[in-house]
Amino acid sequence: MAAPIISSDPLYRLLREGKVAEFNQRIAAGEVVNLQGCDFRHINLQQLQAEGLDFANCYFRQADLRGVDFMNCINFAGASIHGAKISGARFPAEIRAEEILLSLEYGTRIRYS
Repeated sequence: MAAPIISSDPLYRLLREGKVAEFNQRIAAGEVVNLQGCDFRHINLQQLQAEGLDFANCYFRQADLRGVDFMNCINFAGASIHGAKISGARFPAEIRAEEILLSLEYGTRIRYS
């Protein structure tokens, strides 16, 4: 598995800078971003509109994901949420609770089909 990346994509940069509302507006306006394999360590992603986004192999170590609805994201396979704040977050229905717990506690990559 490749190391998480810090992309130069301007939309990804908005998230790293804490400008979640601006990111949401630009995505809603039709802009496209590639977030696969990106590094979201220690980033506050509360209020993120995750519908239609691909988080495959992303790294969310100690990120603030409280209240984020990932139910309709394109992909969450291979993501790691080790130590993240996930209160109120919703994950794709295909992901078993055990997978979420293993990733949260031990940093394993989330597997589902």
